[in-house]
Amino acid sequence: MRESVQAEVLMSFLVSEELSFRIPVELRYEMRDPYAVRMTFHLPGDAPVTWAFGRELLLDGINAPSGDGDVRIAPTGPEDLSDVHIRLQVGADRALFRASAPPLVAFLDRTDKLVPLGQECTLADFDEHLEEALGRILAEENAG
Repeated sequence: MRESVQAEVLMSFLVSEELSFRIPVELRYEMRDPYAVRMTFHLPGDAPVTWAFGRELLLDGINAPSGDGDVRIAPTGPEDLSDVHIRLQVGADRALFRASAPPLVAFLDRTDKLVPLGQECTLADFDEHLEEALGRILAEENAG
């Protein structure tokens, strides 16, 4: 059984109003982290940069402005499936990308076939993770 979905899309990196260039961006969704999507940006001359954020944020941002904080996604226009702006921020540093909505929708559709939206909790074994975390905490307390 397939455990991940991948796609590559071209996005525009909007450096300023006058300057932008197209870059490849890898999209990845994995069953082991069913709530998140990962985008790896391949900027010229730099090491690839990967951002992880909620799959639902990407889905919502295609149709309406979504997100607060470090990741904000919004359609560029009122028409259905217009381009999408993806704004990433770390401190005062910001990066703005523009992507075509149809490839993002196709990617999200494939993730939904792998793990239907709303069914993520059936994959996340919270009890196992809780037991593991409690075990580490108890071990640290006993050691200290």
